[in-house]
Amino acid sequence: MITVKLVGGAKKSFSTEKLEFEKSNITIQELIDLLLETKPNDSPELDTENILIAVNGVDSSALEGKSTMIKNDDVVSIIPVIHGGASKKLLYKILSKQIQVVQIKGQKNIDVKFLDDLREKFPKIQLQAISSKFVLNSSHLKKILSLSLESQKNDVLLSNKLETDILMRFAISKQISAAIASAGIKPKTDFLLIAIGNKTSLDSLYKQVSPQSIPLFSKNNEAFLKKSFDISKKQIDSVYSKNPLEDILVETAAVLL
Repeated sequence: MITVKLVGGAKKSFSTEKLEFEKSNITIQELIDLLLETKPNDSPELDTENILIAVNGVDSSALEGKSTMIKNDDVVSIIPVIHGGASKKLLYKILSKQIQVVQIKGQKNIDVKFLDDLREKFPKIQLQAISSKFVLNSSHLKKILSLSLESQKNDVLLSNKLETDILMRFAISKQISAAIASAGIKPKTDFLLIAIGNKTSLDSLYKQVSPQSIPLFSKNNEAFLKKSFDISKKQIDSVYSKNPLEDILVETAAVLL
């Protein structure tokens, strides 16, 4: 038996907080298909492109993604991440790198020194802060991180540091100073703290910053991103995709060299 816990808006699609299926040894993708078949026709749609899926408390992105096998007695949590998502921490595994992402509430006394102090305290972790306004959703976030890590692997980073490459790709800028000015950490502005390191160090970091963390992707940044990067409706309409804005942002970030 597999237990599926539904969080936030996902509960509205099924009018319950928990589902149980007499199945085992199926992939996450097969579970998603099963959920869509099970959902009542008259209930709100379940946006399967913008959900976090955790197996026994571990984000599937840190496992095998949609190919992750779900076994008997596993507990799977479905968490929407665009509107009202409740998750405060994302865990990814990209090219064997462990990545943790937390959103920090902007405050008057939090600026670049906050990041410098964390880097000094956690020297084994690569850290970068990105203004939350420059991240569309979890998929956009993961794709940009994948671009930067692939660039590091192939020795074609935009700068001499992975952390700077990440910032430049979210800012879609070839100039480091411009990227810092637009998408870098600023007082009173919410930001994503991206950390790359081993599990022990990442857990220690999370314990320190969690009191200042807020739910991820609680705001819709589509309008801001379209305006900031001058993306027109015509451009959006010309892209044949379920997520045209995301695809435009990622493709532009990929060709900055």
